Amino acid sequence: MALQKTNAARLLDAAGISYMLVPYEVDEEHLEASHVAEQLGEDLDRVFKTLVLRGDRNGLFVCVVPGSMEVDLKVAARISGNKNCAMIHVKELLPLTGYIRGGCSPIGMKKSFPTFIHESALLYESIYVSAGVRGLQICIAPQALIDFVGAGIYPL
Repeated sequence: MALQKTNAARLLDAAGISYMLVPYEVDEEHLEASHVAEQLGEDLDRVFKTLVLRGDRNGLFVCVVPGSMEVDLKVAARISGNKNCAMIHVKELLPLTGYIRGGCSPIGMKKSFPTFIHESALLYESIYVSAGVRGLQICIAPQALIDFVGAGIYPL
């Protein structure tokens, strides 16, 4: 059975970027990265989560961090040119990005937001990020993802 292409996958196709779609079993009670990593049989540090934050000066921005990490709000504020920042409320996620919790991809949000990818991504030949729906990940070379979304690397 062919996997249903997501908007994120179609954007990568259009740009000629190599990636692989990898399905996993969704558990609505456990949407965290640790469940995804377990389902994929992968190291939690290779499964990246996409977090959307709001800064006090520059508005919305995105941090892509390893599944084992929590975003450091002080560092996130500094790298995004803000004094303070906070995660957006989950209710805001869909209207602002077009994605839902557990299916938020750094690729193909409704608007292009400044994006920062944790430097540890570069330690791997490929990493996993959400394909834009629950139950589907994109396996992609980190530099290809960084270049495609125009991301900064952090911590700086």
